[in-house]
Amino acid sequence: MEEEAGVGQLLEHAEALARRRWRGLIWLTGEAPACRAAALALWQTGAWRAPLWVAPETPPGLADGERLAPGRARTRLGGEQDLLVVDAVSEGAGFDPDAFGALAGTLRAGGLLVLMTPPDWGARPDADYARLAEHPFLPERLTARYLARLARLLGDAPEVIRWPAGGMPSLPPLPPPESQAQAAGPVNDDRVAPDCLTGDQAEAVARLVGQRRRRPLVITADRGRGKSAALGIACARLLAAGEREVLVTAPRPSAVESLFERLAALCPEGQRQGTQFCLAERRVCFVAPDELTRRARLGEVGGAGARLLVDEAAAIPAALLGEWLGAFPRIAFATTLHGYEGSGRGFAVRFLPRLTREAPGWQGVHLGEPIRWAADDPLERLINRLLLLDAEPVAAPPKVEAVWQPVMPAALAEDESLLRSLFGLLVQAHYRTTPSDLRRLLDGLGAGIGALMAGRSPLGVVLTGDEGGFDAELAERVARGERRPRGHLMAQSLAAHAGSREALTAKLRRVVRIAVAEPQRRAGLGRRLIEAEAERSGREGIDLLGSSFGAEPGLLAFWRTLGFVTLRLGLTRETATGEHAVMVARPLTERGEALVAGLAARFQRALPGLLAFELCELEPEVAAALLAEGAGPAPGADDRRDAEDVAFAQREPALARPALQALVRHALARGVPAGDASLCLLVAWGFQGASAERLAARLGASGRREVTTRLRQAVAVLLAAASPASLG
Repeated sequence: MEEEAGVGQLLEHAEALARRRWRGLIWLTGEAPACRAAALALWQTGAWRAPLWVAPETPPGLADGERLAPGRARTRLGGEQDLLVVDAVSEGAGFDPDAFGALAGTLRAGGLLVLMTPPDWGARPDADYARLAEHPFLPERLTARYLARLARLLGDAPEVIRWPAGGMPSLPPLPPPESQAQAAGPVNDDRVAPDCLTGDQAEAVARLVGQRRRRPLVITADRGRGKSAALGIACARLLAAGEREVLVTAPRPSAVESLFERLAALCPEGQRQGTQFCLAERRVCFVAPDELTRRARLGEVGGAGARLLVDEAAAIPAALLGEWLGAFPRIAFATTLHGYEGSGRGFAVRFLPRLTREAPGWQGVHLGEPIRWAADDPLERLINRLLLLDAEPVAAPPKVEAVWQPVMPAALAEDESLLRSLFGLLVQAHYRTTPSDLRRLLDGLGAGIGALMAGRSPLGVVLTGDEGGFDAELAERVARGERRPRGHLMAQSLAAHAGSREALTAKLRRVVRIAVAEPQRRAGLGRRLIEAEAERSGREGIDLLGSSFGAEPGLLAFWRTLGFVTLRLGLTRETATGEHAVMVARPLTERGEALVAGLAARFQRALPGLLAFELCELEPEVAAALLAEGAGPAPGADDRRDAEDVAFAQREPALARPALQALVRHALARGVPAGDASLCLLVAWGFQGASAERLAARLGASGRREVTTRLRQAVAVLLAAASPASLG
């Protein structure tokens, strides 16, 4: 009877929340059977239209289609729920921060989020910590500071509904609804078209449809503001107006699911086929970032009249956004300011300055009015607080000297202010920071944190993870592909792709993240962070300090100036980033020096062949930066004569390719920048075998003859950059 009474109170409370367009969180604690029974009673008693149970296994009484595994949370993005049960108490279940963050945003006004946990949540790691435990550590050896912090915050939050399984829920008091309009949701006014739900959304759609050439549009919003739906509404209007093709891109197809759903609802006569929507001879197509970049470089997409919509732009490297900016005369960038998808603040820091330089007439529109819930919804504030989705770095005090110091995770877990500012710094500087990164920060074994602190304000932070140290037998089995221990990304990659057993037996420390506050960038703080980490690592007997990141000329130059050399480059682009992953390292011991020298020499020996085949579409600027690390053959007198015959006579460039390759390497060795236009043209032609058609598209040339002329001019430029004596 008590359980029935408790469920009845919760249903009444949900109705009261709905009148305010709020949502609520129920913290259901107890043993697993009792928690499931209580949640099932709520599930079966309420008239829920779209309930969802998140757990590894389907509990008795539910259909399989009503249960979702935490790992498939992203498949529900764009959907809506009115009851969401998250099982973090059953055997084999745990709290998945990324799934929790993603699905919380699908809960609509009046909905309830039920989080089931043990009564002593945070006393020990749960089953989801298995993803955090890297060889040789077992999950039970990890700390549970992250869960303890969540339990503390939930215990202190006045808006949380606390429900001990088998007992009565404790309901927070609710203020009276502000108005009937609030209860009804977004109301159309004279700013809002019939297919839009808010004035903000209507303005964004109007800007998209009426966009002029070379006037990029930036749309920013927090979650639940109808950003992706606005893109879908605009697509529907553009197709109706006769636009033949609209291209859409995002880090993954699921990010634009609500775009296609809105488009299909507004164009019922159209037909969706996978990631393409067709209406007669007109269409909206999703293209993955790497494929879009490839086609744009070949001139297959873009050009006069072309239109591109970029959703979740913060999660795409700024270099790719810049390429698309030049290829599409009408382009819009939409991004979430706060959320698991990526940091809009990071987007602002990394890309908007370039946008302002290249398209000073760009326009911006911000969607601030929520659609699924009220602006003062308590659940949104609570989720942001729990997962630090809205974390921002704090301003540094003036004239305070930054001091490097290690940061202990145990102390960080107890200092919410420092945790928020430090994590905000990471979110601002990196496009792939997720809620689960916060758990790794607090509980990951072998992880290190170093910060440059100005008083209580972190100006820079570096996160590291220890790898390697395998015994010889395990290293042999890993290198042969017979074992794949969890973690050790860089060490195992070097072993698998370069055959290096020593990369597994040596002690490697990988820089996982490095971030510097935006006002302090380009002031040497990044160098200070790495040098301090190298000094600490050397004292602790680490053989080499390494890092892995998306290959981009600026980043390669940064690491190279700090003494790091390239050991490996991925042969394919990462789907989410559109970039090739590069691995670099700096030796700290004699053993490390021998290991790095061998791996670097092996990479440089393989590089020309890779550029000619597997990496033929790599950005020439990146290829040049990699070539600059290798000595290459010394140019001789014959090379000079061949190069001069190409530049100043009529020698066919292809017949002097070895000489021109030597000239390129020599120019790099003499300090010609890897981004030099003439040098990059010769790299694309001489090392990567770029066709005349591809070079013409890159140069804006009219055909093969003009391309050859430009090649001759490039050779002349590099000859002028090298003294006669240096060329034999």
